[in-house]
Amino acid sequence: MTTSVELQLSNDLARVFPNGMSVQQIVDACAANGERLTEATFRKYVQLGLLPRSVRVGKKGKHQGSQGLYPTSIVEQVQRIRKLMSQGFTIDEIQSKFLFVGSDIGALAKELERVMGQLERTPQPSDSLVKREIDEARKLSLSLVEKLRDIERRLTVQARMERAAV
Repeated sequence: MTTSVELQLSNDLARVFPNGMSVQQIVDACAANGERLTEATFRKYVQLGLLPRSVRVGKKGKHQGSQGLYPTSIVEQVQRIRKLMSQGFTIDEIQSKFLFVGSDIGALAKELERVMGQLERTPQPSDSLVKREIDEARKLSLSLVEKLRDIERRLTVQARMERAAV
């Protein structure tokens, strides 16, 4: 379950790094939160499919190359992996029993918020039907995101309970 401290950390990171974080920034954020993480360990988690791959983003300027950026929610995922490991779960168990779609759900929520914002900023006809439909769509999008988060939480609890029963 996500705590208010984790939510605050996630919100702060999203504000500071709106376009995503580099591996070094993730390592630094984990260290600032008391979690030791090396780049090699982080890359191993990505390689094993526990964390999503980066999105390549070009650097400004001619011939500057590109940089891999990760969503800020990845810091929470690293903490979650570490917590599961400290509870005795193996990498294989984590891979097979736990869904790591939290960052995908977060990205969906962000994209839905962007779309809703665009719809609300477009000139509205005098007919209030469009406004009501946009309001309804916003409520549905919030409900969808919450439902998906709830499903992920339930599956995680179920996997933990199966482990405890063994």
